[in-house]
Amino acid sequence: MSVISLSEAQQVIDAGLAQADSAGVLLSISVVDPRGDLIAMARMDGALWRTPPLSRGKALASACFGRSSGEMTDNSQAPFMRALMEQLDGNFIPGQGALPIFRDGVLVGAAGGSGGTSLEDEDAVRAGIESAGLSASA
Repeated sequence: MSVISLSEAQQVIDAGLAQADSAGVLLSISVVDPRGDLIAMARMDGALWRTPPLSRGKALASACFGRSSGEMTDNSQAPFMRALMEQLDGNFIPGQGALPIFRDGVLVGAAGGSGGTSLEDEDAVRAGIESAGLSASA
């Protein structure tokens, strides 16, 4: 299994936080591998205490399906999605703010943000992914 490296994950986080800072948003950003295991996470000074687990939960959802966590919001109450949320102790969050990470068309992880609006979270992780020379789509 191909996995995002720690160096790449840190690039995603650094660029994402820089984009959030320029937008005046206080975020946490988490990067996970394709299985949803945490590679790296950072919380900006002043970001709310709850943002780290929320950013990771969105990233986990994105990694599980290889697509934007926001694409899952409409189906979040479906029995299958509710079962996943229960099975993963509430750590699976199918809400906008995370994107999958692909290298050469292969899913290598996902990045999730929390602290701004859902769109601000997603915009920050998209900026981070692109800055690292990776893609949010296969």
